[in-house]
Amino acid sequence: MRRIKVVHVHLCGKRKDYYFGSIAAIFTVLSPEDVGAGKDYLQHAGLSGGGTVVTRKAIIKQSELISCSRNDG
Repeated sequence: MRRIKVVHVHLCGKRKDYYFGSIAAIFTVLSPEDVGAGKDYLQHAGLSGGGTVVTRKAIIKQSELISCSRNDG
């Protein structure tokens, strides 16, 4: 079994969802204006451990994607 960190960004006004492998990856697709917060803020806002950050423009959650390797079944 593998556990991979995933950052989910839900843009409230646009009703769109994005999934990223890191906080830094968010800002390769979206701007701080799109999200309502910058990279430094999100890195220190408590996303690790399943935390959630809510801004005026987005809901950002960090969680884990659990998957099996090909040999696990």
